[in-house]
Amino acid sequence: MSAPIRVFQVATGNVGTEMIKRLQHRPDLTLVGLHCYTAEKIGRDAGEIAGIGPIGVTATGTIDDIIAAAPDVLTFHGVFPDEDLYVRVLEAGINIVTTADWITGWHRDHNHPHPSGRPVSDLLAEACRQGGSTFYGTGMNPGLNQILGVVCSADVAEIENVTTIESVDVSCHHSRDTWIEVGYGLPVDDPSIPGRLEKYTRVFADSVLLMADCFGVELDEVRFSAELGACTKDVDLGWYQLPKGSLGGNYIKYQGMVDGVARIETHLEWQMTPHTDPHWDIKGCYITQIKGDPCVYNKHMIFPKPGVDLSDPDSFASIGMTVTGLPALNAIASVVAAPPGLLTSADVPLRGFAGRFAI
Repeated sequence: MSAPIRVFQVATGNVGTEMIKRLQHRPDLTLVGLHCYTAEKIGRDAGEIAGIGPIGVTATGTIDDIIAAAPDVLTFHGVFPDEDLYVRVLEAGINIVTTADWITGWHRDHNHPHPSGRPVSDLLAEACRQGGSTFYGTGMNPGLNQILGVVCSADVAEIENVTTIESVDVSCHHSRDTWIEVGYGLPVDDPSIPGRLEKYTRVFADSVLLMADCFGVELDEVRFSAELGACTKDVDLGWYQLPKGSLGGNYIKYQGMVDGVARIETHLEWQMTPHTDPHWDIKGCYITQIKGDPCVYNKHMIFPKPGVDLSDPDSFASIGMTVTGLPALNAIASVVAAPPGLLTSADVPLRGFAGRFAI
């Protein structure tokens, strides 16, 4: 067997904490460092931060520490990207796999301009050329969900529409910063909510563009629309409070249009609480719907390992964090082997989407 790939991780939020736990059971990967932004975490053992006991990796807090460790790949699991960190790490010849708001780069270029005025994708591509490194963004949704949409079309002769849907209860995603940004908990008639939702979910436009690339379809535009669900009573989730009348659920559509017709779509059916009006029939899965000849309806359903107690909120939440982070971990070998540059899931070989056997 070849030597394990050396991994330096950034962030220990919900996804990052779960990935530290998962890395301990991966003979093909070894954690050699941890970058933290919180001063209280720097100097502590990564395993202790993740709640699993010492593992011999001490958290550090500077980019120089990352570069000095000379890892093969940096995994970035922060809520929001750190593009200046990306540039320096890529220039140093270190590959990056991230679950933070990046699928094709379109969204970051158009909605989050870099202070330099240059498109972020240009900055990262230049850094990749300079360092001979590769950059890849993925996740469950956007990410794997859209690849499932592409794969499900393999036996369709004539496609009219492809739609991928995330129909989930999001109360397991304990990221207050995320939900504050998108307007959950604000009065549902707050005029800022549609703009907040679009700004902070616009990466799902990337997912439509990714699928369009795979299908060879040139889109005229990607349209956003949202239906909002108001809480019918005060809701206390323990980690977040939703007053009566506040945003507690949504149905978002990103629709790729061709000549005024929606052809490629991603929908987000999110529920923080079932007590909303309107209320959606949350199915707890990822769905692909294809209209064509023939038609396809596919559910990607995720269940806990036998013996896991889902009445424990932490166990329930860990499933969501696992399926978000593992598409990144499982793609690492393919990213390290890929030519330098910006990689999308359209470029990753089939083996880059394969899970791992416990043998």
